[in-house]
Amino acid sequence: MSGAGGRARRFARAWDDLRGRSGRRVVELVRKQVAVARAGAVLARSTASGTIGRSAARTRMTEVEHEGDAARAELVRVLRRVLATPIDREDLFRLSRSIDDVLDHLRDYVRETDLFGPEDLGFAVEPLQVVSDGLDELENAVLKMIDDPGSVTVAVLATRKACSRVRQLYQTRLTELFTGPLEMNTLRERELLSRLDAVGRRLGEAADALADAMLKRSH
Repeated sequence: MSGAGGRARRFARAWDDLRGRSGRRVVELVRKQVAVARAGAVLARSTASGTIGRSAARTRMTEVEHEGDAARAELVRVLRRVLATPIDREDLFRLSRSIDDVLDHLRDYVRETDLFGPEDLGFAVEPLQVVSDGLDELENAVLKMIDDPGSVTVAVLATRKACSRVRQLYQTRLTELFTGPLEMNTLRERELLSRLDAVGRRLGEAADALADAMLKRSH
């Protein structure tokens, strides 16, 4: 009976693959992971703007991180079962890992603001908004993988521009810090700026992973 049941499940998965349902399931799971990372960016920005307290944000970020871990775990589980994927499995793992890295650095940023952050976090509001916008563009690119693959590159380019903007804001603020007196708050802000720069770099790696995957698919 179990053998017959196993064959039935394998047949069902193969049928789903042929109908394209498995590919859409994979895309939806990647999209969900991006959406959770964006929730983390919004939360971090709310902390920077003073909308939510740092301790409360740290607690909430733990919940967001668990959501992200669950989304990634589900994606890995599904990838082990389906026969066909919209892009290579290796590229999907790379994309998923980079998105997870974005959320990890956002978590560390929120934790560090609570542990030793300077009183004024206004410098982080714009970079975190840019990160949120970049994740919006990445989510848009992911959703186009199956039905409109030709436009993925444009959406990915918008994500890359967001990453470049984060780096630019980081460098500008760092220059301003170095022209002023060296104080403890200067060092604290520099550490948080470095964390935000890391968020932007990880987001850029996610964009590159998707762009590379689509390029391979086109050949």
